[in-house]
Amino acid sequence: MTDIRFIKGDARHLPRIVSRFSCGAASAVATKLILGEYSAERVHILRAWIKEEHEDNDRFSADCETWFGHPITVLRDTKYGASVIEVFKRKRYLKGQMGAPCRKALKGDVLEAAGLPDDIWVIGFTAEEEDRASELMDTNNGRKMLFPLIERGLKKADTLAMIERAGIALPAMYLLGYNNNNCKCCVKGGEGYFNRQRIDFPENFVALADVQESIGPGAFLFRDRETGERYSLRNLPPNKGRHDEPEISCSFFCAMAEQEMAHDLSEKRTKNVKNCESSMSQRQLL
Repeated sequence: MTDIRFIKGDARHLPRIVSRFSCGAASAVATKLILGEYSAERVHILRAWIKEEHEDNDRFSADCETWFGHPITVLRDTKYGASVIEVFKRKRYLKGQMGAPCRKALKGDVLEAAGLPDDIWVIGFTAEEEDRASELMDTNNGRKMLFPLIERGLKKADTLAMIERAGIALPAMYLLGYNNNNCKCCVKGGEGYFNRQRIDFPENFVALADVQESIGPGAFLFRDRETGERYSLRNLPPNKGRHDEPEISCSFFCAMAEQEMAHDLSEKRTKNVKNCESSMSQRQLL
């Protein structure tokens, strides 16, 4: 991906570097790496809070804020009460050709409202997601983006391991065995995923099934493979689907990235000491 480049310079005259922090492990590692590349004045970390996220996300966000040494600005939708269920009720569909409406309503629109036209986005796509990165750039023609994980060859398993090795407990969704830190009962999930969600988050499962049934069969996510008939989550057979737990391992690229972060931290500490000594010398001269 040769068109991904870092743009450096005087923070007073250059566009903001905006990390769209999702409370996922990949997003956290991408943000940490970017903070080592750019001056803190240029970097802005934005998080769009959603009601159906796991409550542990707030803890993870606070831990990451400490790890970053940089504040996270938490944004919240007001039109739908930051609720996925409310979006579905009012939009009258769960998934369309452009995906689920909740993503745009509760994240995309909220982050856009807080953005500036020349912001450079930091996206936490991993090495497995180069196609997604290319697609995102194609659909946002002219927008400058940074993909620090792809540039360093870091995979999802690397980012999970790096969070643990930094002494931060992974978000609860990973610890429960899910591959992503998505909202509870995310409509992107398959049959095996929803059978797990029915056990882990029964209230959210029932709430989504209720919305499906209030909209009608067009909102049903799955269909019988033999008859072709769609059915609601409430009628999902308990033995349907499979669910794989996330892999957590630190590759060679992971170790390299950790060395880079440690080097960046050491440089910043040295710079702070020098600035402090310079300031003290100036005061003595005065």
